[in-house]
Amino acid sequence: MSEAYVKRLFAILLDAVTDKDPQVQEQVCGALCALGESQPVEALRACEEHLRLHEKLARPYRTMILRVMETVVSGHVGELGEDVARASILLASSEMTRVKELVCDWQQAASNVLVAVGKRFISSVMEEMLSKFQPGVLPHHFVVQTLANLSVSNVFGMVPFLTPILNTMLPMLSAAKPDSMRVAFCCALQRFSESTLEYLADLDQAPDPTVRKDAFATDIFSAYDILFHHWLQSREAKLRLAVVEALGPMSHLLPSEKLEEQLPKLLPGLLGLYKKHAETVHVSKSLGQILEAAASVGSRTLDVQLDSLLAALHAQVCVPVESSSPLVVSNQKEVLRCFTVLACCSPDRLLAFLLPKLDTSNERTRVGTLQVVRHVINSAAAQMEVKQPFILSSMKLPLLDTNSKVKRAVVQVISAMAHHGYLEQPGGEAMIEYIVQQCALPPEAEPQKLGADSEAPEADSVRAISVSTLYLVSTTVDRMGDVLWPYLLEFLIPVRFTGALTPLCRSLVHLAQKRQEAGAHALLIHYNGNATLPSPYAMTTRLLAVSSSPYLGDGRGAASLRLLSALHRDIHPMLGQRWATAIPLLLEHLDGYTEETLSRKEWEEKLLTFLRDTLAVVSDNTWICQLSLEMCKQLPNYNGTPLEKNFLYKCIGTTLGAASSKEVVRKHLQELLETARYQEESEREGLACCLGICASSHLDDTLAQLEDFVKSDVFRKSAGIFNIFKDRSENEVEKVKSTLILCYGHVAARAPRELLLARVESDIFRNMSQCFSTKVLGIKVETKDPALRLCLARSVCMASQAICSSSRGSSFQLLRKPELVAQMMEFIKAEPPDSLRTPIRKKAMLACTYLVSLEPALEGQAQADLIHSCLHGVMAVLPEPEGVDGHQEPLYLDTVQALKDLLTSLLQRNMTPQGLQVMVEHLSPWIKSPRGHERVRALGLSACLLQYFLKHLHISHPHICLSRPWCPSTTWASCSASSPHGARTYGLPPARRL
Repeated sequence: MSEAYVKRLFAILLDAVTDKDPQVQEQVCGALCALGESQPVEALRACEEHLRLHEKLARPYRTMILRVMETVVSGHVGELGEDVARASILLASSEMTRVKELVCDWQQAASNVLVAVGKRFISSVMEEMLSKFQPGVLPHHFVVQTLANLSVSNVFGMVPFLTPILNTMLPMLSAAKPDSMRVAFCCALQRFSESTLEYLADLDQAPDPTVRKDAFATDIFSAYDILFHHWLQSREAKLRLAVVEALGPMSHLLPSEKLEEQLPKLLPGLLGLYKKHAETVHVSKSLGQILEAAASVGSRTLDVQLDSLLAALHAQVCVPVESSSPLVVSNQKEVLRCFTVLACCSPDRLLAFLLPKLDTSNERTRVGTLQVVRHVINSAAAQMEVKQPFILSSMKLPLLDTNSKVKRAVVQVISAMAHHGYLEQPGGEAMIEYIVQQCALPPEAEPQKLGADSEAPEADSVRAISVSTLYLVSTTVDRMGDVLWPYLLEFLIPVRFTGALTPLCRSLVHLAQKRQEAGAHALLIHYNGNATLPSPYAMTTRLLAVSSSPYLGDGRGAASLRLLSALHRDIHPMLGQRWATAIPLLLEHLDGYTEETLSRKEWEEKLLTFLRDTLAVVSDNTWICQLSLEMCKQLPNYNGTPLEKNFLYKCIGTTLGAASSKEVVRKHLQELLETARYQEESEREGLACCLGICASSHLDDTLAQLEDFVKSDVFRKSAGIFNIFKDRSENEVEKVKSTLILCYGHVAARAPRELLLARVESDIFRNMSQCFSTKVLGIKVETKDPALRLCLARSVCMASQAICSSSRGSSFQLLRKPELVAQMMEFIKAEPPDSLRTPIRKKAMLACTYLVSLEPALEGQAQADLIHSCLHGVMAVLPEPEGVDGHQEPLYLDTVQALKDLLTSLLQRNMTPQGLQVMVEHLSPWIKSPRGHERVRALGLSACLLQYFLKHLHISHPHICLSRPWCPSTTWASCSASSPHGARTYGLPPARRL
C-alpha cells in the first residue's frame, strides 16, 4: 500500500470513531489496532494529527484514540523513532493535563500512552513529566500517577530519577489537602519503594551498581512520618488503605534505628485497622512486609509485640474462606506469610501459642490453626525440624474430629509432614493410618457430612483429597518409600479399609515397582517377625475376592490384579511367568466392558480359571492348604457384601478341589457347614457351589461330609417336632434343609460323570428326600416352605441333567424316577393355578424334562397325569392386566418354555403319529377353551410340537416327496395307508380338526 493510501485509510477510520453505534466504534478501534500492527509509525502519526486538528472532539472519542495509540506503542515501541516518540509524549501529556478536574478514563488513557513510551524512551518521558512536576506547586493528579506507574514498568530507567522526584515531592505532602491527591502521593511512594527494592535486589544487572538503600532512607522516613502520624488518622477509608499499602514497602527503606524506634507504634497501629476495615488484605500484606523488614534488622520489638501479633493474625486466619471472595483468600495468604516470619523469628513461642488451640472443639479455630501449622511446616522447615515430635503429638485430638472441614485441613497438614520427614518419626504411622481411613470413606456419604451450607466442591471432598494425597506422597516423595513400604500392606485385609483398596493398591504397585527396579530378583516383603504384615495367602485371598466386583471403589478389580502381579514373587516364586500372561488378559477383558455391560458370571468364571491355573502351577499341597485355611478365615469379613462372599465360597471350593489332603478337605467342609449363615440366600447358594466345585475332585469325601452333617447333632436337634423351638427356629431349620438339598444338586452337577451314576440313587437322591421330608412319630411330614420346594426342584433338575449328560445316561435305570416325577407333580399342583409368583413350577417342569428322558419309561397313566398337571399349571394362569408393571413376564415366558421342553421330551420318547396324537388329545380341551388366552397358548404349544415332530421325523418311502410343504393330515394319511390298521390307528379326525 502506498503512503498516501495508508494515510487516507487511517483518516477514514479515525473519522468513523464518532459513529453512534457502540459496536461500530469497537470494530473501528479494532481495525485501527490491526492496521497499526503493520504500520505502527503511520498509525501513531495519524492519531496524533487527528487529535491535534480536532480540538473539540468529544472526550470519549479522544479516549478511544488514545487507547489505540497505547496498543500500538506497547506492541512496537522498539520500532519507533525519537521524533514519533516525542510527538506521542507531547500529545499524551497535553491530553492528560488539559483540564484540572479528574476525567479518569480520558486522563488514564493518556497516562498509559506515556507509560508505554517510557519503557524505551524514559528520558524523554521524564523530561516532559518533570516539567509539570515543579517545586511549590501541586502537580496534576495523573502526573503523580504516571510517575508511579513508570517506576514499576521501567525500574532500571526510573530509579535514577527518584532522588530528585522525592526532593520535590516531600514539601508537597504537607500542602496536599484533597484526599484524592494524598491517595496519589501514597500510591507513588508505594511504587517508588517497590521499584527501589527491585533495583537493589537485581543490583548486579542494574546500570548503576553503586546505588544503595541509604540514599533513599532520609527522604522515605520523612514521607513515612507524614503518612503514619497524620494521614493514617484520616476518616476516609480509601486514604487509610492507601497509606497502609505504602507503609509496607517503605518500611524496608527506613533506617534500621528508625524502624526499630517506630515499631512499637507502627505494629499496634496496623493491627487496629483490622477492626476498621472489612477488606483486610491490604493491612495483612503491609503487616507482612513490615514484619519482614523488622526481622531483617533483628528487631527486638517483635518479641514484645508477639502475643498481640499472634492473637490478631490468628483471628484473621480463622475467618471462614468463601470460595466466591478472592479478597478473603488473598488475605489468608498474606496472614500466613506473616506467620512464616514469626515462625522463623520465634518458633517456640509460635508453637506454644498455636498447638494448644488444636485442642479446642471450635471448627473455625481448629481449621485455621491447622492451616497455620501446615504453612509453617512448609515455609519454616529448618526452624520446625527439631519440633517435629512436639507437633506430631499435638495432632491426637484433631485426628478424632469428624467435621469434614477439619478432616480436609488435617489431611493437608499430613501431606506437608510427609514432605519434611515428620512421618518417619514415632507417631508418623498414625498419620498414615488416618489418610487411609479417609480414603475408605464411602463417596456417597460425604455430601451429607459437609452440610447443606458447605461451599466445598465435590472435587475437594475429604476422600478425594486423601486419595490424591496418598498417591502423590507415594509417587513423588522419595523419602516416604521406606515409610509406606511395607506398612501400607497392613491395610489391605481389615474390612474397615475396604473403601481405600483402590488407592492403596495403586500406591503399593508404584512402591513395589520402584523396589523391583532397585533389586530385580529380591523379595519385596521381609517379614522379620513382623506379625502385623498380611501373609501371601491373606493377600491373595483378599485381592482375588474383591476383584469379583471389579468396578466398585473406583475400579478396585484392576487395581487389585495389578498389585497381585507386582507381588507375584512374594506370593509364590513359581507364579511369575504364568501371571505375566494371565493377569494382562484379565485386565484387557475389564477394559472392554463397563459395570453395566460386564457379565458377572463370565467374569467370575475367568477369575476361578485364573485361580485353578495358579494352584496347578504352584502344585504344593502345603501352600494350597494354607490358602484354603486363609480363605475360610476371611469368610466372615464379607458378611456385608454377599456377592463377594458368594464368590469367595467358590474360591474355597476350587482351592479344596486342588488339595490332596483329604483330612484338610473334610475339616474345612465341616467348618463351612457348621458356621454358614443359612438365613442369607446368597450364602446358601455360595456354600452349595463350594461343595459342588469341591466334589469335582473329592466326590466321596464331599458326600461323606454332607451325610455326617445330616446325622450330626447340629442338624438333628432341631429336626424333631418336640425340639422345634429349642436350638433353632422352624424357619432356620428349613433354610438348613434347603441348603443341604442344594448342595446335593451342585455336587451332582459337578461330580465326575463316571462316578456319579453309582452314587446318584443311594447317596444323592436318597439324602435329598431325607432332608426334604421328616418323619415324626413314624409319620412322613413334608414341608410347605416354597424355598425348600424350589431348592429340591432345582437340585433334582441339576442331578437329572448330570445323569443325562453322562455317556451311559441313556441306558441308566433310575429307580427313583417315578417317585421324583410324582414329587415334582405335587409341587406343580400346589401352586395357585391362576397366578405365577414363583419359579417352582418352571424348575419342576425342567426337572421332569430330564427325568422323562431317563429309563425306565413312565407308565401311560403317570405320563398322562404329568401332562395334565403341567398344562393345568400353566394354561390357566391369568394374563397380566393392562397398566401393571410386567415384572413377571420373563418368569411366565421361561415357564412356558419349560413346558414346551417337557412336552417335546415326552414326544421324543414316542416319535410316532400316535405319540403326537396323545399330545394333541391333551391340548384339545385348551384349544376349545372359551378363554382366549388359553386358546392362544394351546395353539402355540401345538405349533411347537408339530414343528418338533416334523424336524425329527424320518420317513423312507418312494411315493412321499418331502420337498413340498408338509401338513399333519398328509403325513398321517401317508403313514396310515401303509399300516395294516388303517386310519383309525392314528386318529385322523382329531388331527384334521386341529
